[in-house]
Amino acid sequence: MFKLWGKEFADGHMIADIVVKAEEGQSRTQKVFECMDKICREFDLQKPIWLDSIVHDFQVMNKARFYQDSFIEEIPFDFLEIQVLEDD
Repeated sequence: MFKLWGKEFADGHMIADIVVKAEEGQSRTQKVFECMDKICREFDLQKPIWLDSIVHDFQVMNKARFYQDSFIEEIPFDFLEIQVLEDD
């Protein structure tokens, strides 16, 4: 089972979080994007842009942060962090 934890942070504090699961039978990349879609829907956010530095962090640490420069619209928090909790 693949689980991704999405967290919003503002002023050094976590203000919202959610854990989502991906459907089986997909590649890891598809699972990540499926989970990101669910997180963005729950938080009422547009999908962020995956900058090269974010992709690198996610590949190395299974964790990544999306700051304002990853979003086109203004976000009401400092950053969105995602972290893999469980990987197949």
